[in-house]
Amino acid sequence: MRFAQTLIHGRLIKRYKRFLADVKLDNGEVITAHCTNSGSMKSCLENGAEVYLSPVDDPNRKTKFTWEMIKINGDWVGINTGNPNKL
Repeated sequence: MRFAQTLIHGRLIKRYKRFLADVKLDNGEVITAHCTNSGSMKSCLENGAEVYLSPVDDPNRKTKFTWEMIKINGDWVGINTGNPNKL
């Protein structure tokens, strides 16, 4: 899948409140990203796992990143529930 912007790499710290996840970016900055998947995601949550985020340029939005995917057991798993419709 092609993304409109270059994705940002980091590592998952934790997911909480269903729609939020803390991520440590490669530059060391810790950010909060929006998680569009409201499900439990028990099988694809692993603290410290690699993740990719898309940056969001909307001054009215509280989070500046959307969580797109996570690497679990060597494979990338899509997190953004809006992407399957685009495919």
